[in-house]
Amino acid sequence: MNNPTRVSKLAAQFIQKNDPTGWFEELYSQAEGNSEFIPWAESIVNPHLASWLDGHNLEGKGQKALVVGCGLGDDAEALSDVGFQVTGFDVSPTAVAWCKQRFQNTSVDYVVSDALQPEAAWKNSFDFILESYTLQALPESFRQQIMSTIVNYLTPGGMLLIICRGRGIQEDAGVSPPWALTKEELFFLEKLGLKQVSFEDYLDDNNPPVRRFRIKYLKVKGQGAGIKE
Repeated sequence: MNNPTRVSKLAAQFIQKNDPTGWFEELYSQAEGNSEFIPWAESIVNPHLASWLDGHNLEGKGQKALVVGCGLGDDAEALSDVGFQVTGFDVSPTAVAWCKQRFQNTSVDYVVSDALQPEAAWKNSFDFILESYTLQALPESFRQQIMSTIVNYLTPGGMLLIICRGRGIQEDAGVSPPWALTKEELFFLEKLGLKQVSFEDYLDDNNPPVRRFRIKYLKVKGQGAGIKE
């Protein structure tokens, strides 16, 4: 039921109106509760997050985590399961309501928010932030604004994990989402005060394989105890 052409046309319509995030709500509402119409929704934890968590002994207890563009909530629930106090936000009210319906006994706080309109109360609030597949769904011209918002939300000493499609700087990004990111583009996060701790560049198990980046950063400006591993 997943129709890439339909999704591409929908995204293009909103981007042409200078509303690069508006198409998410349209997509979720049109799905009418059927996750098969959401291209990135598999009703399981993102396998690239799951394998990363398996290799890291994160101590989430007493730590706050934020999931950017939480979608249907599986990644937020996974972070909650390892002890974090989790906030998951999405620009789509339908997606947030869907999360609350799926996980009725959850401790995750699901809220509607737009990273292009930062929440002042979230400044320096989160010890761990997950950004998975959201940057790649937005045009390049808006990405630095989103990156700035994410860094602003991170506590001094806090950790950011980014999972995205990757490409070389000479490779064509294409005309519709998802738009793969380059290493050069992600360097902007270091200009904002993050330290790159690890950078994984690999092909996934899709057929055909998709190039992925999985990058861990720490916020080094200021003082802070930071997240424990």
